[in-house]
Amino acid sequence: MASREVLRMGDSRLLRIAEEVTEFNTPELHALLQDMRDTMHAMNGVGLAAPQIGVNLRVVIFEVSANPRYPEAEAVPQTVLINPKLTFLKGRKEEDWEGCLSVPGMRGMVPRYVNLRYTGFNELGEKIDRTVSNFHARVVQHECDHLDGILYPMRITNMRKFGYTDILFPGQDVGDD
Repeated sequence: MASREVLRMGDSRLLRIAEEVTEFNTPELHALLQDMRDTMHAMNGVGLAAPQIGVNLRVVIFEVSANPRYPEAEAVPQTVLINPKLTFLKGRKEEDWEGCLSVPGMRGMVPRYVNLRYTGFNELGEKIDRTVSNFHARVVQHECDHLDGILYPMRITNMRKFGYTDILFPGQDVGDD
């Protein structure tokens, strides 16, 4: 498999509503997932959505473990999430900095729900049902937004808190998500 080119903000393919996956455990789905993993790891990302590599399917992957760009982030298990549904819990939101592989070199302060439940399927078609909070919840919301044609700058409420990473965080290696 191989690392793929990540589409960048401005590419109209990132603005589409992704289509539901109807067949699981296929060679094509496994190949897509391997390409997504290779791409995410090659770019030191913590998540990736299929639309970011030009595939218009409701598929996201995410994982956080010993990432030098997120030294204080809690671990998030390697997850394949297909046809996700999000339910926001307790309505509380917090703002935090986000970046994106499709918006390279930039960061913005984005409000996200702190607690959520997500359901969907893994690559074998097995049901996933998790209730999560904090960074894990933020990563899931960020990646699932891609499935609805939403990039994180569209969620920023104060554009004064959006800019180039090297200007906002001089001397720090915070990279893109």
